[in-house]
Amino acid sequence: MPSGTTDVVELILRDHRRMEELFRTLRSAEADRAAALREFSALLVAHSEAEEDEVYPALRRYKNVDGDDVEHGVHEHKEANEALLALLEVKDTMSEEWEEKLEALVTAVNHHVDEEERTLLNDTRENVGDDRRAELGRAFRDARAKHLDADCGSVDHVRELVA
Repeated sequence: MPSGTTDVVELILRDHRRMEELFRTLRSAEADRAAALREFSALLVAHSEAEEDEVYPALRRYKNVDGDDVEHGVHEHKEANEALLALLEVKDTMSEEWEEKLEALVTAVNHHVDEEERTLLNDTRENVGDDRRAELGRAFRDARAKHLDADCGSVDHVRELVA
């Protein structure tokens, strides 16, 4: 996939693959887990909020995109944020508690990614024209950047999202 793509489906998939890479780092005892968690937290929150700000509202308007899938995605974002907060609140990255909370986060995010890729993203690819996907991609990318610039992955912000 070209780095300059604006196709919303490709941009979302790229974030999903980066999250998977970060999970591998977070599981590694030799890695800088705290730094990887900071990057993961920012990416997950910016990605989810950009989807909810720009992508999901647009997809609700397509008759061949299941609105229930969109609502389910929003619900799963909340579950992922709750699991993220639980991990962010663990102080010792080498503890058993860290491992347990990390696996809960991995489970929540992987479940969402799998469902979103099989349902919403396939429906989007099939039913939304190239130009509109590019438009949505630009809006997603811009919203994501705005959230990243606002330090959206901070523990305080994640607490606000979960509250």
